[in-house]
Amino acid sequence: MKAFLRIWLLSVCFLSFMTVLHAQEEEEFSSALDSARAAEDNKEDSVIFSARYIRYTTLAMMKQGTFTYQIDTLHQNFQYYNPQNQPKNPSIHLGSYGLATRDLLFVPDKTIGFQTGFHSLERYVYQPDSVKYYRARAHFSELYNVGFFFDDQVLRAKVTQNINPHLNIGAEFHAARADGYYFNQQYNEIKPVLFAWYESPNHRYNLLTNAVFNRLISSENGSVLNDTLFRYPQRGNSDSESTRLRGTRDERPRHTWRDNSFFVRQSLFVGRLDTINPGQPEQQLLPTNRMSHSIQLRTRNYQFYKNEPDINNAFPFGESVLTQDTTQVNTITNDFGYSFYLRGKSLAFIKNEVKLDLGYQHDMHWYRDRGYQTFLQNSMLKAGVGYRFSDRVTITGDLNQIVQGANFGDYRYEAKADVLLSNTIGRIVLGAYTQNKSPEWLFQRANYTYHQWTHDFAKTKTTSFSFAYENPSLGFSGKAEYFLIANHLYFKEVDNPDADPRLLRAVEPAQLGNNIDLLKISIGQNFRLGRFHLDNYAVYQRSDYNAVLAIPELYTWHSFYYNGLLYKIVDFNLGFDVRFNTPFRTPSYAINIGQFYNDNAAIEFSTYPIVDVWTTATLKRANLFLSYNFVNQYLWPEGYYTVRRYPMNNANLRVGIAWKFYD
Repeated sequence: MKAFLRIWLLSVCFLSFMTVLHAQEEEEFSSALDSARAAEDNKEDSVIFSARYIRYTTLAMMKQGTFTYQIDTLHQNFQYYNPQNQPKNPSIHLGSYGLATRDLLFVPDKTIGFQTGFHSLERYVYQPDSVKYYRARAHFSELYNVGFFFDDQVLRAKVTQNINPHLNIGAEFHAARADGYYFNQQYNEIKPVLFAWYESPNHRYNLLTNAVFNRLISSENGSVLNDTLFRYPQRGNSDSESTRLRGTRDERPRHTWRDNSFFVRQSLFVGRLDTINPGQPEQQLLPTNRMSHSIQLRTRNYQFYKNEPDINNAFPFGESVLTQDTTQVNTITNDFGYSFYLRGKSLAFIKNEVKLDLGYQHDMHWYRDRGYQTFLQNSMLKAGVGYRFSDRVTITGDLNQIVQGANFGDYRYEAKADVLLSNTIGRIVLGAYTQNKSPEWLFQRANYTYHQWTHDFAKTKTTSFSFAYENPSLGFSGKAEYFLIANHLYFKEVDNPDADPRLLRAVEPAQLGNNIDLLKISIGQNFRLGRFHLDNYAVYQRSDYNAVLAIPELYTWHSFYYNGLLYKIVDFNLGFDVRFNTPFRTPSYAINIGQFYNDNAAIEFSTYPIVDVWTTATLKRANLFLSYNFVNQYLWPEGYYTVRRYPMNNANLRVGIAWKFYD
């Protein structure tokens, strides 16, 4: 009932907000809407209320030109709401929504420059680059809820409105609450977002701006005490199991992340503008000269709190009761860019196009932790070149080089060739990059209650080559990647051959002296027979250092479902998923620094197929899903692990619905 009241109140607030915004429209815009309403009253077809006219762009899209995509109204993959459980980007975690998470597969970090080293809650952070900017002929709002009367709740709300034909403003509100399955697995988040997009009447000036506020609170229970949890089928409820940390309410051990930012980007088109689909919602503007500037102000705060004695040995040796380890980083980033395009004037101007991008980025960081603070800055030169032989062949290259500052010498050079052989034969994409990256800050320095170190590690160098082939007509996609990694950095338990209790659970950063050769092959194949579908995805990862990387050799995901039409209005899918990975060296988790590390036990847990049963559907402008996850727990196995000592979630039922309103 409380969840229903929250949804009802939000809906009333949003509709009221829309009414206020609608009153501010310019006369020409409101006239178009009045005409559309009259047509609707007369039972005439009107394109005004079609989803085709609710469109969005992103920062990445605006760096290529001015164009938009139609909003997604499909229910395909709607059930994958949990950022921990994405079929093609799976993870290991501590067993419940919102807890510390790490990639299961090898995913290279293609960033250079200053980084804090905190990543355990990154999957839940709303990144400013992810904001969508809208162009809506009518006001558009969306309400999304997962959980309803269950212990876990995920709520998202969005409202956006064109104030006039050139200015759109909007807001989003994201919130989540999870009680977890074991004691002290609570999680809650609040993530409000404001955004606006202005485009001048002559289409030459664009302004994108957003303000993003993240507050994530993730509890820590230190793991369960029972190391033989699933050997006895008659065990009690999960929430009755004893855990190493027992603080409750405001005194519960927890990580608190705050990540707030304000972003503004201005761009100006100079010279000739080329237009595709003029006058249509799909209109695309391609400049011949573009100048841009963006500024971002960002503040990040990472805090671990504990206020209880460590009687169950959750931490390394120490006598601390109250622990408040805090790291704060304030950042100002200025980014200047210029792009030049050379193309013909004919209707086929998208062929034989030459592109040149030049840029300069300056970052300033004010870093502070317990008893230490410093100022760092970096100056980075950026360049990009591209040549489009035709609408089938495109070659691009990008260069990023830090030429001055704390991370001097960092670079990433990347090249890609995209070749469309034909619509029936498919597409080939060749890629290569080389990267020189400074150690993240947490590898170099830590000054926390249970961990202190200072290191001067060498930069990590990564060289990669990739070959990808896609054939949508056959439902096939495949990619082969080779990585050569030098000076790989990771966390490990301190060597302890004599089993000294003072060294148990003590963690330190380490750098591998040998090169890592890694081959990663990803294959996707979708089959269809009438209304029956079978989607498959598999990843093979092979290296002599899989144990150091803590990754499985094989991961597979399969989804079998039936697509039907109920009463000619309800489009639905009904099916089940199965995912599996081979055993691998399962990492442990260092609580107060939020890091997954390789322990001295070197344990490989048994792995099992995990089965989820689900259905999704679309009814007019509402998408719905119902899923029962880990349904095979009632048969086999009783449970499983992906991180040492932390059991994964139990079987659970989830319901979700998303409404879209644009009339």
